[in-house]
Amino acid sequence: MSKSELLVYIDGEYYPKPEAKVSVYDHGFLYGDGVFEGIRSYGGVVFKLKEHIDRLYASAKAIMLEIPLTKEEMIEAILETLRRNGLKDAYIRVVVTRGVGDLGLDPRKCPKPSVIIITEPLLQLYDEERREKGMSMVISWVRRDPVDATTHEIKSLNYLNSILSKIEANNAGADEAIILDRRGFICEATGENIFIVKGDTLITPPSSSGALPGITANVVKRLAEEMGLTVIEKDLTPNELYNADEAFLTGTAAEIMPIREVNKRTIGDGKIGPTTRKLLERFNEIVKDPKEGIPIY
Repeated sequence: MSKSELLVYIDGEYYPKPEAKVSVYDHGFLYGDGVFEGIRSYGGVVFKLKEHIDRLYASAKAIMLEIPLTKEEMIEAILETLRRNGLKDAYIRVVVTRGVGDLGLDPRKCPKPSVIIITEPLLQLYDEERREKGMSMVISWVRRDPVDATTHEIKSLNYLNSILSKIEANNAGADEAIILDRRGFICEATGENIFIVKGDTLITPPSSSGALPGITANVVKRLAEEMGLTVIEKDLTPNELYNADEAFLTGTAAEIMPIREVNKRTIGDGKIGPTTRKLLERFNEIVKDPKEGIPIY
């Protein structure tokens, strides 16, 4: 099936991709008022689907958005969309908007939230050459939105904070940007969690920094503990990152992505480190395991 022939789920109906549209009065379009999840399937298994749906509904609860499907109905809608598109290896985007309202901000003017499910052949955010080489990064001047504001603990449709940092990375000729919290500690990258390796310890910032509680990050923590590593969540300074033995990003699209340098400081020996490589190999082994997700067929 070509990309133009793919079907998109919108509020219980399926539309050919060129005809899949929402109203210009939708508050997701007008104000970024909604939530989303990016999910992947590998070999016919939707990896950590339940966990992604739990996070979607938690984000919706935080912004008082009532999703018009139960979690079970949402899971079945995702699986059916994949089936109709004949996909086994796919990137899945689930979007829930506040729905159609007027030009005012008041969400009470939006009587019915809208659910959109997009499935595409597997998104490869970074090729294997880039993964082997590692990422170059800069520390952005843009601070992460604080936890008492539009915190990125909520996976909302408003990603301007991350986009500004991504623009800075582009302008600096770097692959990605690292975002600090308002205290100056490392929070996360524009769309990924961050880890450093120091000896036999794996360290990552806590969600209290405003970072999204990462599903891939949680898998990596579990795999690291199985490998005998100590896993710690604590505030991380840029200096600790510069002097790490290894560092890497995690995310649904990025999977596990080594960091080669930050602000022109080489991390470790500038190559994918042994701990990162072992974690990546183990991650690649489990993603198709039905026990780690939900089968499509």
